[in-house]
Amino acid sequence: MSTPTDYLVPVYLVYGGASIALTVWLARTLFRNGAVFLADVFADNPSLSEAVNRLLVVGFYLFNLGYACLLLKAPPAETLVAAIETLSYKLGALLLSLGAMHFFNMYLFHKIRRRAKLATLPPPVMHHHELEPELARKPLAAPGYAFPGTR
Repeated sequence: MSTPTDYLVPVYLVYGGASIALTVWLARTLFRNGAVFLADVFADNPSLSEAVNRLLVVGFYLFNLGYACLLLKAPPAETLVAAIETLSYKLGALLLSLGAMHFFNMYLFHKIRRRAKLATLPPPVMHHHELEPELARKPLAAPGYAFPGTR
């Protein structure tokens, strides 16, 4: 006769392997593709671009592997079906957190890129009517002067 924890050992092994593999795969994908965005943002300083990219990946690893460890604890599984359900719940929660982190990284890259692009734009120019309203109402020519061809 098997104990409830007999079914959990394979669940822990599969979950641990899958969580590490998924986190590493997604981190490498984000590192490779995020480098393109960051190179555009930090075009004047490529070494800063690489450093920011590595720091983002380290933070990604820490967050996701820490969360995966928190999800590891499970109640005893009485049957094989309960063990499979536990595994699918844990993998689903991990995948959702990886997806959330992916979208957070995309949002972060967007904000960084947008801020860098805004910094290179020239300052906005106001219309001359908004600068000095009383000058806008005055005629361009001196009183009594007629433009050629208007008489």
